[in-house]
Amino acid sequence: MTDKKLQGHEAHMQKAENLGILNEVGRPLKVVFLGSGSTFFKSLFCDVISIPGATEGEMALVDIDPKRLELSRQLGEKILEKTGTSGWKITASADRRTVLAGADYVINCIEVSGTACVRFDNDIPLEYGVDQCIGDTIGPGGLFKALRTVPVFLQVLKDIEKLCPQAWVLNYTNPMSIMCLAASRASSAKVIGLCHSVQGSSHQLAKYADVPYQELKWRCAGINHLAWFTELTHNGKDLYPILKQKIAADPELLAKDPVRFDLMKYFDYFVTESSGHFSEYLPYYRKRKELIKRHCGEKYLGQSSFYADEWPKWRAENDERRLKYISGKEAFELDRTWEYASYIIQAMETNSPFKIYGTVKNTGLITNLPQNNVVEVACTVDAEGIVPNYFGKLPVHLAALCAANQYMFDVAAEACIQKSKDLAMKALMLDPLTAAVCSPAEIKEMTRRLFKAEKAFLPGFK
Repeated sequence: MTDKKLQGHEAHMQKAENLGILNEVGRPLKVVFLGSGSTFFKSLFCDVISIPGATEGEMALVDIDPKRLELSRQLGEKILEKTGTSGWKITASADRRTVLAGADYVINCIEVSGTACVRFDNDIPLEYGVDQCIGDTIGPGGLFKALRTVPVFLQVLKDIEKLCPQAWVLNYTNPMSIMCLAASRASSAKVIGLCHSVQGSSHQLAKYADVPYQELKWRCAGINHLAWFTELTHNGKDLYPILKQKIAADPELLAKDPVRFDLMKYFDYFVTESSGHFSEYLPYYRKRKELIKRHCGEKYLGQSSFYADEWPKWRAENDERRLKYISGKEAFELDRTWEYASYIIQAMETNSPFKIYGTVKNTGLITNLPQNNVVEVACTVDAEGIVPNYFGKLPVHLAALCAANQYMFDVAAEACIQKSKDLAMKALMLDPLTAAVCSPAEIKEMTRRLFKAEKAFLPGFK
């Protein structure tokens, strides 16, 4: 979920999400943070040390970039100093194997290639007419991020199986569905995929419908970034007819979420990911320039090449901001956020049932989506671990959109596991947007060019 406008409502959201876990943790914890250079680090670090009763423990930081590892270590120490937390110890290493032993929880935020491939992921497909906004979970950009990242992730999981097999792996790294699907097939590690798009979108819907969030009743399921609010009511009244009337009468409201609202008009339900990212999962909105101009807006609303243009700058700015935090030149928030990781830890440690939404293997959870694939559904967390909740059947037209992406994930995950260039090409041929724009011959040529451009980050592919 990438809509920065939600940040202003964070305090309200926290109160809504925190209800239900009242018990305190009663033992020291060991948490390993893989990819501590990630922008998630500061908030998740603050979240973990803010867990009631979690006054002692070790946070082991891992990053293969020595500069960014040291920045995260210094920032962690600064946070402990500012919060007066003396019972936590920070360790830092470029070698995950030296810190994984005995870990209770592993937070995964790795990014294998940094910014080295972001232009290739975007610009080569663009030559073939595949116009991406974000391009890190689906499409050519998402596929090649998976090809670079999944093999490394599977090696990480092998180390976890050996050194801390009891640990839960809380994965924040994209492409979420392909990462979790490959893990479910090639590892025995306990992995859950975490995203905040369900939380964010449910709060957005309350705002769009002008109803108090606590009074909103909803049900949601599908796949990551393509999960659907199949029930949306307030005091027993269906909100979808009201939302349709509002966007028909208010062009400014429609412009706030143009792709999601437009598809809602025809498919009847609202989806969980921002308009720009969501538009990449579909064959409808990005295949011609006039369609992009008509349906997409600036930045996260669907701007062409947005992520490729901005991500390198954001990454550099994140490092600069850390330096300011560490030096005291810039103040920063220390409050616990709404990210799931710390609540999962608290729920497991205290045996306090708590509901999250996570990416898990589909073992009959959504009955009309492919089994042996992954889905995003409600899950109950307690001392027994993370138990996905049965959902049942999605409306068939929504299932069809999800399944089209899942078949691409299926072949992509196998391409990552087998390190197969041929399967990677076939996965891209199944991608909804790419297939809407390109012929098989063009997709084959594009795939070969991407492999050649990113060769340094794709060892062993044949």
